[in-house]
Amino acid sequence: MAATSPTLTAERILEATEEVLRRHGPAKATVVDVARALGVSHGSVYRHFRTKAALREAVTKRWLDRTTEVLAAIVADTEREPEARLREWFAALLAAKRRKAGDDPELFATYTVLAGESGVVVGEHITELTDQLAAIVCAGTDTGAFTVADPAIAARALFQATGRFHDPCYAKEWELPGVEGELEAVVDLLLRGLRARD
Repeated sequence: MAATSPTLTAERILEATEEVLRRHGPAKATVVDVARALGVSHGSVYRHFRTKAALREAVTKRWLDRTTEVLAAIVADTEREPEARLREWFAALLAAKRRKAGDDPELFATYTVLAGESGVVVGEHITELTDQLAAIVCAGTDTGAFTVADPAIAARALFQATGRFHDPCYAKEWELPGVEGELEAVVDLLLRGLRARD
């Protein structure tokens, strides 16, 4: 009796696509390469992702979502003070970015290229991150810890002010000695601006 192969799912295709991208890079990786890695026809891949661009966007979103999920747990921890959550959120964001850039530099470079192609996916990711920040700022406003007229505007400002610690164009700087301390200093300054005035 012949062994049956596992069911072809979108998740399996995305896993294979990531491996193909790691091996070939974004310029050379094709849907045919992904299909070959899975032992299926390229038509089978296209049944899940209508175009190569759709597949690349989906694998980019999956990669970005790994960071978003870690940060969402910090946002949801309402037992902790908003200031502590804000500090942890930024530290976790830097740590996640450093892991991605340092543990697998080839794949990080590949995803940097893909993210540049996937403006909508990256825009949605940034919106999700700033929404998370806004939720923490809003919690701080509700408890009286922060004095902020518009949490969404404050969240965007926080995100933009810390760009050096999460924007991929600064990846080389994330490994410099003392980068965590520099982030803490920036967050300290930003928190002073958020705190309620007596």
